[in-house]
Amino acid sequence: MMNNSLTRRHQDALCFPLLVNTSCKKTQRPPSVAALAYMLLSAISLITFTLNLLVIISISHFKQLHTPTNLLLLSLAASDFLVGFLMLFQIYLLDGCWFFGDLMCVAYYILDYVITSASIGSMVLISVDRYLAICDSLRYPIKVTQLRVKIGVFLCWSVSLVFHCLCFFDSLKQPGKFNTCVGECVIVVTYAVGMTDLFFSFIGPLAVIVFLYLRLFVVAVSHARATRSHVGIVTLRSTTIKSSDLKAARTLGVVVVVFMACIMPYFCIAISGQDVMLNASSAAFIICLFYLNSCLNPLIYAIFYPWFRRSIKIIVTLQILKADSSQANIM
Repeated sequence: MMNNSLTRRHQDALCFPLLVNTSCKKTQRPPSVAALAYMLLSAISLITFTLNLLVIISISHFKQLHTPTNLLLLSLAASDFLVGFLMLFQIYLLDGCWFFGDLMCVAYYILDYVITSASIGSMVLISVDRYLAICDSLRYPIKVTQLRVKIGVFLCWSVSLVFHCLCFFDSLKQPGKFNTCVGECVIVVTYAVGMTDLFFSFIGPLAVIVFLYLRLFVVAVSHARATRSHVGIVTLRSTTIKSSDLKAARTLGVVVVVFMACIMPYFCIAISGQDVMLNASSAAFIICLFYLNSCLNPLIYAIFYPWFRRSIKIIVTLQILKADSSQANIM
C-alpha cells in the first residue's frame, strides 16, 4: 500500500503520468503563490482581452476616430489584445508543463517576442507622431498621413516577425530540439542574437522614446511659462502649439511611462547578462507586471479620453448595431 501511494504521488508530480521515464516534472511552488499567480493572470487576461477589444472596435468602427494617431493606438491595442490571448498559455506554463506540442511551443515564443517588439515599436511611432504634432505642427498634416502611418505600422509588425523568425530559425527548423523531457517548452538563442534582440526590442527604442519626450518636455515647459505670461497662442521656432496637442502628448506620455515601468524589471534581468535566481513569488510578480501593462492602457484611455468612454457606452448599449452608428459624433 505504501509503495502504491508513493507511485501515485510520483505520477501526480509528472506532466504526463503515463510517461514515467520521459515526462517532465511539474514545477513545485507554495500553494499560496501558485493560487495567487493563477488568479492574477486569469483576471488580467480577461480584463486585457475585453478592454482592448473595445478599443479595437471603437477605433475601427467610428469614422470620426480614423486619425493617424488613433491608428497607432489601434496597433498598440491589437498587440495588447494578443497579449491577453497569450496569457492563457502562460497560465498553463505556471506548472512547468507544455501540452500543445513542440511546433506550438516555438510559435508561442515567436509570437510572444513579436508582440512585445511590435508594442515597443508602436510606442516609438506614437512618440514620433506627438513630436511632429507639437514641434512641427505646420507640416504635421503633410508629413503624417493615414497612408504613411499604415505603412509604418505594417513595417513595425513585419520587421518584428521576420527578425524573430530568424532569431529562432533553429527551433523552427527542428521543433523540440532543445527539450530534455516530454512536456518541456524550451528554445535557445545564442548570446549574440540575444543581445541583438535586446538592443532591437528595448534599448534602442527606449533611447528614441526618452529623447523625443525630453524634447516635448522642453516644449511643454515653454508653453506653461507662456501661458502664465497670459500669452494666448504660443509660438516656438515658428510653430504654433495647440493646447489639445499638448494634452494628447501628456496622455500618451502617461501610456509610455507606464509601459516602461511595467517591462523594465523583465528587461533589466536580461541586460544583466547573467542568470538571475528568482524565488517563486518574485518570478510571479515580474510576469504579472509584464502583462499588466496591456491591461492598463485601455484604463488610461478611459480616464483621459472622453471619446473612449462615449464609444464604450454606444457599444455596451448595442447602439452600435444601428445602421448609421459609425457616423456618430463621439469627440
